[in-house]
Amino acid sequence: MRRLGAFLRNTWRGLTSMRTALILLFLLALAAMPGALLPQRSLNLPRALDYIDAHGWWGRLLDKLQFFDVYASVWFSAVYLLLFISLVGCLLPRTVDYAKALRAKPVLTPRNLKRLPHHETADLDATPQQVMADAGKALKGWRLVEREEDDGARSVSAEKGYLREAGNLVFHFAMLGLIVALALGKMFNYEGQVIVIADGDQFCNSGTLGYDSFRPGLRVDGTNLDPFCVRVNSFDATYLPNGQAEQFAAKVDYQAGGDLDTNTWRPYDLRVNDPLRTVGDRVYLLGHGYAPTFTVTFPDGQKRTQTIQWRPVDNLTLLSEGATKFDPPGVTDAEERRKKQIAITGLFAPTALIQDKILTSSHPSLSDPAVAVDVMRGDLGIDSGRGQSIFQIDQSLVDSGRLTRVARENLKPGGVITLDDGTKISFDGVVPWVSLQVSHDPTQVWVLCFAVGMVLGLGVSLRIRRRRLWVRATPDGEGRTVVAVGGLARTDQAGYGEEFHRLAAKLLGPRRDG
Repeated sequence: MRRLGAFLRNTWRGLTSMRTALILLFLLALAAMPGALLPQRSLNLPRALDYIDAHGWWGRLLDKLQFFDVYASVWFSAVYLLLFISLVGCLLPRTVDYAKALRAKPVLTPRNLKRLPHHETADLDATPQQVMADAGKALKGWRLVEREEDDGARSVSAEKGYLREAGNLVFHFAMLGLIVALALGKMFNYEGQVIVIADGDQFCNSGTLGYDSFRPGLRVDGTNLDPFCVRVNSFDATYLPNGQAEQFAAKVDYQAGGDLDTNTWRPYDLRVNDPLRTVGDRVYLLGHGYAPTFTVTFPDGQKRTQTIQWRPVDNLTLLSEGATKFDPPGVTDAEERRKKQIAITGLFAPTALIQDKILTSSHPSLSDPAVAVDVMRGDLGIDSGRGQSIFQIDQSLVDSGRLTRVARENLKPGGVITLDDGTKISFDGVVPWVSLQVSHDPTQVWVLCFAVGMVLGLGVSLRIRRRRLWVRATPDGEGRTVVAVGGLARTDQAGYGEEFHRLAAKLLGPRRDG
């Protein structure tokens, strides 16, 4: 039992040493590097899976070691927890020692002040009581203790700079609080992206199904999100002549809290880096693009109209690609319906430039829109139960002959394509879409406060110097008093010599021996 107790005691002492805390802090930074260099499942699952497949056994080994789930891995959590324990073990004893030091009196005056790094002496025509009174005035703001010594001399012990250790403790406690806040934020935060058509469409934060992508915290299941709704009415953008975006903003209405019960909408101008702040969430404007509107008139006269976002393939000119898919109405036979499904795929240019029937875009502004489309007819695979991209068709269906191209045209708004069976496809126009990001982090205010506390604590600990000063007044028996002044800096910092000589000049006057 003795050996076990000694082992546990030594282990605890080693874990709670400042050296161990610094090593663990370095290991935590090192452990976070794979999270920045490798694709993470929580951020981009398809990319992580592609990386594993592309790297064979090496990718599978990294996957087993949780390198694609770094921040939820056992080894990252272990380092995080050990750092937390180490900081607590370091700070508690230091806090107790600091509290004792605040209550303790300044140390006794050394017998020989000439041995100190800073010292001066002088004979003064003053009594020891007068010297002590002058010392009290000169050392205002210092912690002072006046003592009477055995030989009749009187002395003052003074200390200053106790806030240095307080700043040090504030820095480390703020670091500890930052670690806790980040851990809690990782557990209870969530982040999601959604694309909304900017013509009055709305998005409600009612569950994960409303998002195009959603990244939950470790304790978030997506069923208890803060309720709010955002309706995007319009989007405006201005561009430089070279096509670079100068500024863009979306005019939105939102409702949150009690507004949901009364169906009250509040206006807001949503801009980049100026998020909409609702009850516990922030809504950011990330990007934008265009959504062409197509109408399909089937041979029986029935019409279907869709406005679906297309994805930019050139961020400078916003040349976009996409696929707008239609299911024929009124066809009850599944096999027959799969033969008549229609997809309109191709490119959209907000400012069209056509050379030899090849469409490109010369500018991102919506000044001369046009589309170059392939009309595909057949089985789109939307009944297969497998997920598929809204921006593309399944190329394997084309290769297998289940989906064939029946037309290819360049269209301006109002243009119409008539297929061989009488189906008409019209390009009606285009509206912008915006990409919104919803971020929920319940600890962001605490993270900010702790970060500010770290900066302030570090600044205090670096600027304030811990120093001591002693004054001894000894009567020489002839009506004069021998005054000795000594000083000592508790930390090796420059500047105390000047302060000491300035104080000694106040206490000793022009007559002094160094």
